[in-house]
This record gives sequence, structure tokens and C-alpha cells, in this order.
Amino acid sequence: MRLLLMSDTHLPRRAKRLPDPLLAELPRADVVFHAGDWVDTATLDLLEERSRRLVAVYGNNDGPELRARLPEVAYAELGGLRFGVVHETGPARGREARCAARFPELDVLVFGHSHIPWDTVAPGGLRLLNPGSPTDRRRQPHHTYLTASVAGGALTDVTLHRLT
Repeated sequence: MRLLLMSDTHLPRRAKRLPDPLLAELPRADVVFHAGDWVDTATLDLLEERSRRLVAVYGNNDGPELRARLPEVAYAELGGLRFGVVHETGPARGREARCAARFPELDVLVFGHSHIPWDTVAPGGLRLLNPGSPTDRRRQPHHTYLTASVAGGALTDVTLHRLT
């Protein structure tokens, strides 16, 4: 099962559209994750239309229309793994322990907000993934997104993609 993970698209404020390499990944993905800060409903519409399955949440920059259509936290069981998606996890310091305590039932937590790619494992085994942003790199050297696979009850092939 192939996964595509993104967050913090901030369209159309930070870019006019999603980058072509990211759009090219959509038909390859069995499940698409978006960890919030869409800003516009057109991007949600596009991902709902083009994704086989979308697991998504709203972020702090998302208005009432997006909040009416998306939860604050989303959950999915995929290939024997329990996934959660949330936008905000607080400061980097203490993130692993804080998220492990908040989401003890999860195997993988996808989050956004910081625009900083992140891949760590909390005590107890919770994997934390932040795909960064494909459209608003802020202080990062590249725009980014993640792909991964689920096989045999494990998360494999986690790859950070850097966009030019």
C-alpha cells in the first residue's frame, strides 16, 4: 500500500497550485494524508476527487468552510497499522513523549504546522512524521512531501521528496 503525505499547502497564498511532481504522485497513492493548513477549499476538492482515499484534518489557518468538512484529528487503520493525523503537536522539545501520551493507541502520527520535515520514534514505538510543505518552505532549504509504504504490518520506504 503506497502512501502520500503532505501538509501546510497554504493555497493560494504561498503558491498558485500544488507542484506537478506532487500531483503526479496522486494516482500512485492508495492513501493520501494531509495534515492541515489548506487555506482554500479548492485544494480539498481536488484531493477528494483525485485520491483513492483521503485522510485529512484542518489546521490553524483553515476557516469555517474547511473546519465544517474536516476533523481536528483523523484516524485510519491501514495494513494493520493505526494512523492518526493532527495539525499541531506543540514545540519540538518534548514532542515525542507528549504525542505518545496523547495518542497511546497509534503506531504512526502524521502532523504538520512547523513546515519542518520530521521523522522520529517516541518511547513506546510511536512513529512521528511531518512531511514539511510542498508550497511554503519557510526557513527550510526545500519544499517537501513524503511517500511511504505499508507492507506486512510495517511502515517501510519512508522517503522525503525535495522539490526544486
